[in-house]
Amino acid sequence: MTIQLRSADDLAKMREAGRLAAEVLELIGEHVVPGVSTEQLDRICHDHIVNVQKAIPACLGYRGFPKSICTSVNQVVCHGIPSEKKILKNGDIINIDVTVIKDGWYGDTSKMYVVGEAAPHATRLIEITQECLYMAIDMVAPGVRLGDIGHLIQKHAEANYYSVVRDYCGHGIGMEFHEEPQVLHYGKPHTGLELAEGMTFTIEPMINAGKQSTKLKPDGWTVETRDGRLSAQWEHTLAVTSNGCEVLTARHEEPFKRG
Repeated sequence: MTIQLRSADDLAKMREAGRLAAEVLELIGEHVVPGVSTEQLDRICHDHIVNVQKAIPACLGYRGFPKSICTSVNQVVCHGIPSEKKILKNGDIINIDVTVIKDGWYGDTSKMYVVGEAAPHATRLIEITQECLYMAIDMVAPGVRLGDIGHLIQKHAEANYYSVVRDYCGHGIGMEFHEEPQVLHYGKPHTGLELAEGMTFTIEPMINAGKQSTKLKPDGWTVETRDGRLSAQWEHTLAVTSNGCEVLTARHEEPFKRG
């Protein structure tokens, strides 16, 4: 396993890519309303990335993916394909996943949105999933093992009667979309890779209201919960620092220090 450690110059470029990805999630929120199609959301994000940010939407064309963002609604766990036919309705929940390439460096992040007003059980799932991510971020520091982080996420999710998706995970990121290491969202304490300053990777827990099992739709991309129950996901790109981590994709609404 080859893990890339980033220099200060590398991190400055990743910080910019991360800032741009966060900006897309900040601007799209006002458009997530009943009656809008996920295709319209994709078009807004694409136009901003390409025409305003002068950057590249990493998802477009990646292994044949046809759109610039992923839009995962309700029981869709991840990799939902934007479509003119998918019209958002009041009470839906949606994950929008954005990855921006700027000057060859990647910034990858996702956020949950509520369409109109969602049921309490849906908003609770969203909140607990975000807590899983934030608790994991608080734990990241040199010497911590990936198994410790996965265990923390799993423990918090299961304590709230949810399950952790095991078929998909976080990943190293830099000048490639997906690098080593794989970052599992479950695990055993004191196991796995030991973190070191300069590592960059995503943490992106996918938490299901029901069982952990997933199924892949015939389009080859869209992943759904096998039992049809809701799923939520939040994601950030992180850099391990000398005494903790920097959230490279932090949004203004969040409690993280922005670089």
